[in-house]
Amino acid sequence: MTPGSNIPLPVSRVTVDVTAPVRLDVSSLLLTADGKVRSDDDFIFYNQPTGPGVTYRSGGGTAPDAITVDTAAVPPGIEKIVVTASPDAAGQSFQGIEPTATIRNAADNTVLASFTPPRLGTETALVIVEIYLRNGVWKARAVGQGYANGLAGIATDFGVSVEEPAPAAQPSPTAQPPAPAADPRFSAPQSPAAPPVPPMPPAPPAAAPGKINLDKGRVSLQKNQTVSLVKGGAPLLSKVQMGLGWEPAFRGKDIDLDASVIAYGPQRNHIDSCYFGKLSIVNGAIKHSGDNLTGEGGGDDEVITVDLGRLPQEVTGLVFTVNSFSGQKFTEVAKAYCRLIDAASGEELVRFDLTNAEAQTGVMMAKLIKQFSGEWDMTAMGNFVKSRTVRGMVKPAAESL
Repeated sequence: MTPGSNIPLPVSRVTVDVTAPVRLDVSSLLLTADGKVRSDDDFIFYNQPTGPGVTYRSGGGTAPDAITVDTAAVPPGIEKIVVTASPDAAGQSFQGIEPTATIRNAADNTVLASFTPPRLGTETALVIVEIYLRNGVWKARAVGQGYANGLAGIATDFGVSVEEPAPAAQPSPTAQPPAPAADPRFSAPQSPAAPPVPPMPPAPPAAAPGKINLDKGRVSLQKNQTVSLVKGGAPLLSKVQMGLGWEPAFRGKDIDLDASVIAYGPQRNHIDSCYFGKLSIVNGAIKHSGDNLTGEGGGDDEVITVDLGRLPQEVTGLVFTVNSFSGQKFTEVAKAYCRLIDAASGEELVRFDLTNAEAQTGVMMAKLIKQFSGEWDMTAMGNFVKSRTVRGMVKPAAESL
């Protein structure tokens, strides 16, 4: 689906699951014809997982969070159910970690439609899709509306008051205590006479697209950009090679950089690391070409081959790193790059040139994240770390997933 497009729902019960390379908080709001919630009962999320006709299911970090809508059980007066998402990490935006919403038949899990919002940047929360009633027919629409102020912006927009820290006021002797809210951060308006809070405007889209594809051939990534390793109509890539290269910035001084890949599971748990001291891991699905001590010579200095089809199921994330084992900072290294090659054809698919170096000894160049659809996405990183060996990269790399 594309932004604004819609489809009629052929079944009454649908599930919307939302995936991303990072853990997400997924929630839902039931809205009346004026686009507002009726009460706290219409806000469905991890602390209040059930509501009239709508339920929330946590994936526990190993599967996507999901919202199930039973349109036959939605109460009269509710004309729209919006599905929202925000990164679990506080303050994290969606730039480079674009989510995908998949609408499924809840009875047999078959896919009805999917949608990935394009051009995301500073947004920290999204309305991704909505299930709505139009002329007696329930439909699904791709939305992709972003907010730079997190879930609070979405809650405010749909009539949920967001409590801000403030000095305690002296209550009136006749004041009634407020009804308990489903979550201490949010409460529905207690009186229809209360002045409405003006909705926060959606965040403007980023100038550069966050996620692109390989349909037009070779891709040159910028930092934080993501590319889906799929070509339209082509089978999934099965085996890729990550080539890493560099040149010493000052002649006469050898610089020993080491390329590595760190494999992680769905809980960001470290499975194994492939580097010059361990040239093969996960039963040979990941192999290292061997150590280059100087960076001399043209082309890739070190190559890591990844057989995506042979990776164990528990491997869901790979982070490619480079370390300066000899201790020089990356400000003393020229033309550092990584590139992804289709191992079957030798075709260069993706290239990321490290143009802005920092005075550190380690850098996370790129990561590959397995989507729940089975596809892999590559994101250019360029994040620097103080570490001369891959061992010191394991923790910061896990935090980057």
